[in-house]
Amino acid sequence: MPTSRRPDPGVHESDYRVPAALGTLAWTVALVVLLSMGDSLPETEHWWIGVCVTGILLGVFGFLYIPRLLRSRARAAERSAPRTGGDAADEA
Repeated sequence: MPTSRRPDPGVHESDYRVPAALGTLAWTVALVVLLSMGDSLPETEHWWIGVCVTGILLGVFGFLYIPRLLRSRARAAERSAPRTGGDAADEA
């Protein structure tokens, strides 16, 4: 016998900058470790330094862009929300 589908859980909004900051911090730590290895880092593994720098740059971009994205989403939600209240009484 088929069971009825449970409703989707509500969206849990949180500060999305925290994971962006933690990821950026992790890439920064990895870069420091790689740079501290100096000459003991094999020549074939130097590309990891570029990966770490790219991760840091993308993390900083995300950290700075997230507030703008959330403001844009909030404005879009306000525009699409149905208007309620005294508007109908004013028009009558």
